[in-house]
Amino acid sequence: MFWTIRAKFLIGLFVIFSVSFLLLHHFVVRIIETSNEKIITQDLIQLKNNSSIYVKQAFLINHFNTDDVYFQQMAEEMVRDLNHVTSSHTSAYSVAGDLIFASDEAKFLSANPDDLQYALVGKTAYRIRYTDQKAEVFYAYPVIVEGKKVGILRFGKDFSLLYEQRKHILDVFSSVTVAIFIAAFVFSYLLSRNITIPLIKLTKASSEVTNGNLNIKIGFRRKDEIGQLAHNFGNMIVQIKKQIQRIKKDRDRLEELNRHRKQFFDHVTHELKTPLTSIIGYAELIREVGSRDEAFFAKGMNHIVSESKRLHEMVLQLLTLSRETGGQDATETIEPGLILRDVCDGMLLKAQKYNKFIHCEADENLSLVADPAKIRQLYINIIDNAIKYGRSPSTVLVKAEKLPGFVRISVKNEGETIPSGELAKIFEPFYRVSGPDDREAGSSGLGLSISKAIVDGLGGTIGIKSAEQVTTVIIELPYEEAGEGEA
Repeated sequence: MFWTIRAKFLIGLFVIFSVSFLLLHHFVVRIIETSNEKIITQDLIQLKNNSSIYVKQAFLINHFNTDDVYFQQMAEEMVRDLNHVTSSHTSAYSVAGDLIFASDEAKFLSANPDDLQYALVGKTAYRIRYTDQKAEVFYAYPVIVEGKKVGILRFGKDFSLLYEQRKHILDVFSSVTVAIFIAAFVFSYLLSRNITIPLIKLTKASSEVTNGNLNIKIGFRRKDEIGQLAHNFGNMIVQIKKQIQRIKKDRDRLEELNRHRKQFFDHVTHELKTPLTSIIGYAELIREVGSRDEAFFAKGMNHIVSESKRLHEMVLQLLTLSRETGGQDATETIEPGLILRDVCDGMLLKAQKYNKFIHCEADENLSLVADPAKIRQLYINIIDNAIKYGRSPSTVLVKAEKLPGFVRISVKNEGETIPSGELAKIFEPFYRVSGPDDREAGSSGLGLSISKAIVDGLGGTIGIKSAEQVTTVIIELPYEEAGEGEA
């Protein structure tokens, strides 16, 4: 059976209060009864002392001897006087226990005679009788005059007021205790709700999280331990969601990486297979008919040499791409503007071969921390693509400028607009934009992949924009101002 914290709390409170109330009630009753007994005892002792003095004085005034006969003769007068003086019902008995005279004979005859029996054997005793919500005490003691028992005096005293006070005290005590219990119970109930309702919500929320639902929001505007617990629980869910999102991103990244890797190897296999197939085919034909056909022999050898060079160049580019993605070489402070001018001058002859011209602009005092060989290769790859794929005749615009925080290199050429769907894939290895002359230039599709690896290794960015038959490659490389980072 499942017991809630609230039920346990309230039942525990009820049991503790009930036991405490019974114990406290018992001790209060005992204290009141002890106090009442003490009051009654003191009152009766005082009554005995006063009545004994009265009897002795009566014997002295009337010059009676200490004979029980004289006690019987003066009993009626003595009873009346004591009844009047003590405001108590009074009766006188002989030493044998016979009633001589009583202020209210019926009351004494109906009373329990135990106190009288004790007086007959020389003891003082009293007994309390409760009738109709009244409390009467019957008190008897032997009258001793000059060492001789001459009779017995018995009193009936009303102590109802004392016992009414006892009942009133107990009623007040019970009422106050019950009121305190009700107040404590209500407070405990509210306190238990204040504690258990947030815990129930937290339990339900944890169950939802266990079932995979992380879109749980717990809003407790409390500044106590439960509020802190709810706040920590919410933070925990946020951290779990972040971790799951990170795992999903890593999973997607790995899946994308595996897809690119497979695609890369497929492309590598295809690109290497094509020239090898061509080389093998021409070699076999030359072996069969080359010696009888000199023209075919020369053509076949030229093709084999050309494809071998292309295959060799492709292997070198693959090795370069592998090195670029594997890590950075040693770097130094270089002037990228000077290197850019030198590359443009060196490629001017190739541009003229394609009926194009290179216009280069580079700001002074540009500075980068990089491997100069990689920067040179980056420029060659980008400018070479602009020359091969640009419109003929046209001008390739190359520019290097210093902007806040980075150096921007842009290479612009005129040609066919690259579709937006292909721009996102253009940096993938072996990817070539579809077109009638994409094979004619002899491209392996690795130049832009190598360029991107170089830029990524330097912490920069590279992108391509193509619109209205103008294509621009933009490279941004971060730099440090002179003195930056010095103590």
